[in-house]
Amino acid sequence: MKGFGAGGMQKLMQQANQMQNKMKKAKEEFAKKEFSGTAGGDAVTATVNGDYLVTKLNVNPEILKDDDAEMASEMILLAVNDAIKTAKTEYQKEMDGITGGMGMPGLM
Repeated sequence: MKGFGAGGMQKLMQQANQMQNKMKKAKEEFAKKEFSGTAGGDAVTATVNGDYLVTKLNVNPEILKDDDAEMASEMILLAVNDAIKTAKTEYQKEMDGITGGMGMPGLM
């Protein structure tokens, strides 16, 4: 098996650097996006950004009328977790598009 020549290794490092730059740019752009999740038949809608921070939370006042704080809290958690799951799935799709599905843990 032939090893990498000096030029081959340099080219490989250059390609890795280009991929890392693409991933960094994609991550910066991703942070600006918003992702929504719902619970309770849209009674609660949560929105997170690409940094997984909650940016909006809409709660239908009807679910608060029953004085069931536990149920309302659970719906809020479900909606937030749904939004985060959606964001993570989309992020993985974007990174897979850049890396060709190869996990590149050292690059980002």
